[in-house]
Amino acid sequence: MITAHKSVDRYLSILAIGLLGLALAGCAAEPDRENLSLVKQQLRHYVTSGDYEREIAAVAQAAEHYLSARVAGNTPGTSDRLAIVLDIDDTALSTWPSLMANDFGLIKNGGCTIPQGPCGWPAWQERGQAPAIESTRALAQLAQDLGLAVFFITGRHERFRDATAQNLRAAGYDGWRGLVLQPADEHHPSATDYKGPARQKLEQEGYVIVLNMGDQESDLAGGHAERTFKLPNPFYLIP
Repeated sequence: MITAHKSVDRYLSILAIGLLGLALAGCAAEPDRENLSLVKQQLRHYVTSGDYEREIAAVAQAAEHYLSARVAGNTPGTSDRLAIVLDIDDTALSTWPSLMANDFGLIKNGGCTIPQGPCGWPAWQERGQAPAIESTRALAQLAQDLGLAVFFITGRHERFRDATAQNLRAAGYDGWRGLVLQPADEHHPSATDYKGPARQKLEQEGYVIVLNMGDQESDLAGGHAERTFKLPNPFYLIP
């Protein structure tokens, strides 16, 4: 698996230290709230400094090189059976506006007001205004130029299909082969429990998944892809 490994490691360490400090402070009479504030400052700087974008671009570039070499070594005339799989949130589309509106929190219900917040997660998906992550969009375009099918497998639920599809197209993702969402009544302990079988189903339909890219380990675990590429995400964790 290819993963970002430079500045993101530093920010992940900062996040872990900050959260540990917050937990320890909870046991004291005077909780130290400075630690969490520092973590948030560092995360904002990670994005505004350009480090986040550069880390993503490095992984995407490695994915592009692999994809070009993989297709070049393929049997002529069979590229239409090759495919790549992309996650959506913080892989293909950025949730940064909602993260900022909520001060890195997760609000499960209510409306979504950008930029001042709050922004409920369902309402954010319904807005269909998440911006593209440019390096991922370039990778998707390269895959299509090489004759590969592009699939999105997301943890979003089926009721957000229309809004998600419209958002992808508005963000510049055109010509993709399929969008796989969770059925409305399904909930899994781990994203792997859903995404692994979803990739397996694509294989059963005759596709060879040569590349799978996501921002969570749970996007990539479970097999059914020749190569995986992990984008940085120190903002939240999905098991």
